[in-house]
Amino acid sequence: MARIPLLLALLLAVSAAAAAQVGGNRGHGPLVGGWSPITDVGDPHIQELGGWAVERHASLSSDGLRFRRVTSGEQQVVSGMNYRLVVSASDPAGATASYVAVVYEQSWTNTRQLTSFKPAAAH
Repeated sequence: MARIPLLLALLLAVSAAAAAQVGGNRGHGPLVGGWSPITDVGDPHIQELGGWAVERHASLSSDGLRFRRVTSGEQQVVSGMNYRLVVSASDPAGATASYVAVVYEQSWTNTRQLTSFKPAAAH
């Protein structure tokens, strides 16, 4: 008989945890699987990721783009972290444009991949 209240308490705890995931994270850190804004794009690691993404793209495409800065971005918790960064870069003639770079990083395995790099959509 003592098992029924224990089972009910366990069921309530599991239900509450599931409801918290469905209801969102209420600002308590990144939501696993969802994109959340990067609040400090001036963070040295974020700027370094943006520079790495532009350099990697330029080495693959030979278009001569040069990194200027990350202007905004989002992050997504996966088995590691996805970063969707809006970067400002200039071409060899000096013209500056915005691009969206998606970088996957898994720090504990020293993995970093450029998964996408394309011009940012005009607003």
